[in-house]
Amino acid sequence: MSKILILQGSPRAKGNTAWMAEEYKNAAEAAGHEVTLINVARKKIAGCLACEYCHTKGNGACIQKDDMQELYPLLAEAEVLVLASPIYYFTLSAQIQAPIQRFYSVMKPAKVKKTALLLSSHSPNVYDAAIAEYKLITGFCGYEDTGIVTAKLDEQKTDATKQKILDLVGKL
Repeated sequence: MSKILILQGSPRAKGNTAWMAEEYKNAAEAAGHEVTLINVARKKIAGCLACEYCHTKGNGACIQKDDMQELYPLLAEAEVLVLASPIYYFTLSAQIQAPIQRFYSVMKPAKVKKTALLLSSHSPNVYDAAIAEYKLITGFCGYEDTGIVTAKLDEQKTDATKQKILDLVGKL
């Protein structure tokens, strides 16, 4: 079974994105996987400073000492990385962008082999930019994309969306 890290980027603890992440977690645990779910929106994680400390003096360690320090060991052990984000303005939330940008210090989490993306929004047809970014990340890192689930307003917290999430977990 796999070690799964879910990064949930919504500040709404009981919102639609949080629900999707929790459904993924529950399904993966029921299938025997070890799952860690982190609400990165509740963490203090700054954006990358582009100082290059990590690739010069830092030997892969970021100079910033914030809550990202909690994520680095989890990233180092994760075999599956799931990103869960609301779409507020056509792309991944700012809360999940900061940790993604900070992956730069390690370039590519070494053990990750598979990824998934969970997106929610009030509106339809607003997912393209977030999906494009996700595909760039998975392509650059050479990860296997197990799938993407989107849920607009009338699809949120429904049995149909839950089934799509279960189908993603089934691809692990």
